Amino acid sequence: MRATQLLRNLGQSIWLDNITRDLLNSGALNRYVSEYCVTGLTSNPTIFERAIRHSESYDAAIRTLAGNAPEDIFFELALDDLTRAADLFRPIHEQTNTVDGWVSLEVSPLLAYDTDATLRAARELFARAARPNLFIKIPGTEQGLIAIEEAIFAGVPVNVTLLFSREQYLAAAEAFLRGIERRLDAGLNPNVGSVASVFVSRWDAAVADKIPRALRNQLGIAIAERTYRAARAQLSSPRWQRIYNAGARPQRLLWASTGTKDRSVSDVLYVEALAAPFTVNTMPESTLLALAKQYRIGSILSPDGENCEDLLARFAKAGVDIDKLAVRLQQEGAASFAESWRSLMNVIASRAALSAAAG
Repeated sequence: MRATQLLRNLGQSIWLDNITRDLLNSGALNRYVSEYCVTGLTSNPTIFERAIRHSESYDAAIRTLAGNAPEDIFFELALDDLTRAADLFRPIHEQTNTVDGWVSLEVSPLLAYDTDATLRAARELFARAARPNLFIKIPGTEQGLIAIEEAIFAGVPVNVTLLFSREQYLAAAEAFLRGIERRLDAGLNPNVGSVASVFVSRWDAAVADKIPRALRNQLGIAIAERTYRAARAQLSSPRWQRIYNAGARPQRLLWASTGTKDRSVSDVLYVEALAAPFTVNTMPESTLLALAKQYRIGSILSPDGENCEDLLARFAKAGVDIDKLAVRLQQEGAASFAESWRSLMNVIASRAALSAAAG
């Protein structure tokens, strides 16, 4: 039995961290669903920048939309791709009673520190998509957390992105919980979907040249294990159980950035280490294909975090300040997505200008 099926049997959802028009048109995404147990997907500005830059599949649509602002063109292209994907996953969404079958669209990363603009964009994009299984991705920055609570209260499903630590996850979980509690107080349906996306591999990339070789490629997993323990405690707390009893769905933990950046280790290092029920692993296409060749998944992630604190203490002894690094990684992640966004806008503007000149 493929490792993808084994993870599904365990109770972990496999999502694809990629979306391109070619992936949709070729039928590859359908095949990943039927053969590799893929039950959702995520996107971000970097993914779309690569997709549009390296494919001619968007040229006709860009030609039609030429004359509009690059950002407006982008969201038309992205919504076209993601609503098609959402329709593909809709049967899974309904079969799992809204637990699975989600796709994700991120608000402009230039809004990462603007609460009001983020909330407006989230509500507008969700309404334009008109798909119940589309998450709006909002970063877990200080300003984003306020927008997350308000979006959940407004009934907008949210994928909280750019979380790097237990503390950042707990802040995101609290924002989700407050939004649901406010819906209950207002007599509204509390079933508003959400996942909290914790980035893993960027931890190891950040410290690779600063730590002893014996500690390499272990920090991201230790942080994930610490966060998983906190999430399990949240799920069993009286406050959270109250909202479940009233009809709310739990906010699931999602492992993001699970492709290995160190080519000297296994392509599925983070996937095997983070096998855990009632979580999501969204993985790059190359990681998914590597996983599909495996026929084992290794041990299940411990909910007790019995080894992670000792390991994290070793990193601290090696000079790694976990709290400061978590803040830095979130800031760098937001800056990286903003850079990809600007590059994406330039690509679209260039393609639109060429179309107008040729027209």
